[in-house]
Amino acid sequence: MIEPHRTLWSKVKAFELDEPTSSLVFSQRLARENGWTTAYSLRVIFEYKKFLFLLCIAEHPLTPSDQVDQAWHLHLLYTESYWIDLCENTLGRAIHHGPTRGGKAESEKYESLYEKTLKLYAAIFEESAPADIWPNAEIRFGQVNFQRVNLDKNWVLKKPRFFKK
Repeated sequence: MIEPHRTLWSKVKAFELDEPTSSLVFSQRLARENGWTTAYSLRVIFEYKKFLFLLCIAEHPLTPSDQVDQAWHLHLLYTESYWIDLCENTLGRAIHHGPTRGGKAESEKYESLYEKTLKLYAAIFEESAPADIWPNAEIRFGQVNFQRVNLDKNWVLKKPRFFKK
């Protein structure tokens, strides 16, 4: 990693999403909304920071894992933290989130960008991205049938493994 990148990475790593005075801090909310443990949520946040850093140094667009994207979506709701504290004061630039427009061409584009993201990750951090947060593209884009569910009103049961979908 070259020196300007090291300096930026230090700033991004030090960026704090959890506000200590909140009753429900960012990492806990991320865990609750996704059915994760707090420990896993903290790992996802660290990977989100790595993704933000990569976005700043990449020469091409990048695509996050679904887990990292969930952290990004939630962070966008914390508008002051995202736009002022992160983008303006930490990164020194705006990072916009661009969702897919749908269709086969978009699917192929995002799969390709995801593969490039994983390659850049490995090159910069000198290790492969953790597979439980950054699965391969087939899993990342093959399991996208999500729906928000109120767990106070609904039961959610996992399908047995013998159902393939």
